[in-house]
Amino acid sequence: ESLTSFNSPSLSLSLFVHFVLFQEELREMREQPIDPQAEQEIIDSIEEVYFSNDSFDMVQHELEKLPPELNLQELEEYRDKLKRQQAAVSKKVADLILEKQPAYVKELERVTALQTNLQLAAVICTNARRQLSVAKEGFTEASLGLLANQRRRQLLTGLLKSLRTIKTLEEDYPGAIQLCLECQKAASTFKHYSCISELNSKLQDTLEQIEEQLDVALSKTCKHFDVSHYTKVQLAYTLLGKTQTAMDQLHMHFTQAIHNTVFQVVLGYVELCAGNADTKFQKMQYKDLCTHITLDSYIPCLTDLCKALWEVMLSYHRTMQWHEEHDKQETTPTPESDELMVDHSYVKKKLEHGLTRIWQDVQLKVKAYILGTDMSNFKYDDFIVVLDVISRLMQVGEEFCGSKSEVLQESIKRQSVNYFKNYHRARLEELRMFLENETWELCPVKSNFNIAQLHEFKFMGQCRSPSVSPSRQAACSTSPPQEELSLFQQYLQEGNPFEMHIEHKEEETEDVLASNGYESDELEKSVYQDYDSDSDVPDELKQDYVDEQTGDVPQKSVSRETIRSKKKSDYNLNKTNAPILTNTTLNVIRLVGKYMQMMNILKPIAFDVIHCVSQLFDYYLYAVYTFFGRNDMYESSGLGLISSRLRTTLNRIQESLIDMNAGVHGPTEDRKEKVPSPHLSQMVVLTSSGTLYGLAQRVVATESLVFLAEQFESLQSHLDTMMPAAKKPFLQQFYSQTVSTASELRKPIYWIVAAKAIDYEQMLLMMAGVKWDIREIMSQHNVYVDVLLKEFEQFNKRLGDVSRHVRIPLPVSNVLWEHCIRLANRTLVEGYANVKKCSNEGRALMQLDFQQFLMKLEKLTDLRPIPDKEFVETYIKAYYLTENDMEQFIKNHREYSMKQLANLVNVCLGSHINKKARQKLLAAIDDIDRPKR
Repeated sequence: ESLTSFNSPSLSLSLFVHFVLFQEELREMREQPIDPQAEQEIIDSIEEVYFSNDSFDMVQHELEKLPPELNLQELEEYRDKLKRQQAAVSKKVADLILEKQPAYVKELERVTALQTNLQLAAVICTNARRQLSVAKEGFTEASLGLLANQRRRQLLTGLLKSLRTIKTLEEDYPGAIQLCLECQKAASTFKHYSCISELNSKLQDTLEQIEEQLDVALSKTCKHFDVSHYTKVQLAYTLLGKTQTAMDQLHMHFTQAIHNTVFQVVLGYVELCAGNADTKFQKMQYKDLCTHITLDSYIPCLTDLCKALWEVMLSYHRTMQWHEEHDKQETTPTPESDELMVDHSYVKKKLEHGLTRIWQDVQLKVKAYILGTDMSNFKYDDFIVVLDVISRLMQVGEEFCGSKSEVLQESIKRQSVNYFKNYHRARLEELRMFLENETWELCPVKSNFNIAQLHEFKFMGQCRSPSVSPSRQAACSTSPPQEELSLFQQYLQEGNPFEMHIEHKEEETEDVLASNGYESDELEKSVYQDYDSDSDVPDELKQDYVDEQTGDVPQKSVSRETIRSKKKSDYNLNKTNAPILTNTTLNVIRLVGKYMQMMNILKPIAFDVIHCVSQLFDYYLYAVYTFFGRNDMYESSGLGLISSRLRTTLNRIQESLIDMNAGVHGPTEDRKEKVPSPHLSQMVVLTSSGTLYGLAQRVVATESLVFLAEQFESLQSHLDTMMPAAKKPFLQQFYSQTVSTASELRKPIYWIVAAKAIDYEQMLLMMAGVKWDIREIMSQHNVYVDVLLKEFEQFNKRLGDVSRHVRIPLPVSNVLWEHCIRLANRTLVEGYANVKKCSNEGRALMQLDFQQFLMKLEKLTDLRPIPDKEFVETYIKAYYLTENDMEQFIKNHREYSMKQLANLVNVCLGSHINKKARQKLLAAIDDIDRPKR
């Protein structure tokens, strides 16, 4: 073992302990009698197996030797034998140790001395190393570093001189080739000399090297075209006589440049987003690499991709320009002109054919990028940016080679249809949520509000200009026609059409919301002051105002005379004529604008977008009808409240768009395209008589739908220009069958208010108590007329109360009054039809009552003519008909019920005709199938 192992204090202690133990054992053994011969015999009697190896298990060995039957005396004897053997061995070992003890003591002293010396050597080495380290840092590294830097400086200085010398000859390909050619020409005279022949060989090698450098220089023009650089390269190829070869090489380099450019751009973003140094992406195919682009980096990468491809196409464009200008300059005839014409013709054709090929390569690379990511979960604004960029790229393609970019259009159409399908589905669900949480409160907008003020419709009013993205461009009919610069003309020297433009904030601000419901406090004040004195206004002045009222939006400044001339039935005196709409209406309008933006950019999916736009309107219309217009009392009213066109539209919407089994079964393919029917918010109460059964909410809902329909009407011409010719009938049918029916919902929705606002049953009961078989002409009308008029006055007052919160437009008040008057007149006829006995004087009293009702009613409303006035008058006059006239009356007047006609026969003619004639007239009534009006 190494002497260093003795440098351990534990080892010395161990040796000392063993030595002491041996000393004790030796002392015990010396006290025993010694018989060397007997001792040796005992040692020889030990079995050989005990000396075999250290792993020998003597206990196991002795146990295995035991006989099956044990004898205690034999065992004790055998044990004593083993003890003697052990004692002999121990004594022998002790003797040997004592014999070697002096040598052991001497060696132990040497080990101790060696240990001391080693410790001293370790201290010396440690100090020496520390001193060497100080010397190294202080002298060797500093001095040698200075020497190394000085040597490097000398080398770099020499290199710099060489580089400056080389720079004077850099890219002077024509000069170098001209020099080589002149040398070859001069050397050809002395080619019979071997040294000159060797020189020619070296000149040829030099020309080949220059040609290789030329190819590299030619490839550089594909990304950054430099006129002087390209001129040198072309002149060099001309000197070599390889103009056509150069053009072939140039197109190969452009193809390679497109591939390398897009790969490096996409690879950079993929590695940046991956966040590690994994090199597996560099070995991927470009198409596979595009699938690793993250959503956050998609648009920046697409923009950089298009920027890089633009640089390549711009270089090609400038290359073509260079050759066109070069051809014009070389028109002077020369001996080599025929050969030059051939070269120029070849170059021209090659460049023209290359346009389409290069654009096709660009399209395929961008297509792979577009289809490499699922865009269905993109935000709308992000997707519009993508469409903007692709639209601009297609514009570049059209200017580059006249291409319609079918490859790009098809790829972006696939992504757009997929995106728009998911986007529209989410928007319909969002619209349902809005409608179900809508409280139908008025959204206060300014009186001059129109959709052009919204961000989403800005694109319709902007001129097409290079600095504006395609989604925000539209033809400007007001500006004079100007020759528009192409993108290649605009960005020929600097800039890039794919730079992201940040739009100015002032252009994006909207100013559509009013601070309160009034244009000004002065107008509000003057309105209330003048409304009380409205009874003093002459009827002629009122009538003039009525004739002039044709539009929804009045002038901002309202004169006192104009306010005074307003009609009683126009319940918006305390509000300006601002559009009536809700937050949900505004959201739908904004959504339509977004849809139209997408359609404007991507015309191939115009029909899909317009179809979805129609579904937005359909669902809003259906929701308003479901919330406020659905009632089982319509059929019994006989007023024809829902037209066949409106009913057809509602049925179509329910079948095509509404999922009537939502939540019952799992979604199917057919039901994925449908939306559950919306439910009215519990915040909206339609059963309170104090609010005229939710009239304010009904007005806001219905008139917001009418306003929405008006906006759709204003967009029809724009949508028509975007719609494919084969699909235009769909758009026309949508407008004629759906949009135009919006105002028709007023009748069923406001009818519910009219039916509950007046107590018609009370009037019937009071009429039943009137005695009609009187014998003298009465000059005083019946009390039920006053009661009915009182109901109308109360109704008029409540309308005024509602109008203080929500403007009630004239068409709405007209519909309400028309419904109430119609119901009242029909109640009058029904009351007259309940009369059992009636005299001619009673007929006259009926006419007196009705005339009194009309006279007072005309002071309450300006609605002319009074609805169903003839319905009542004709029925009263029928009491005076003869038998023959009555039969003709029954045939001609099917608007009356069988009960009402039967009453005429029984009461009017009952005392004038016989039973047979009466039965004949009653049978005629039964035979006629009278549809309810």
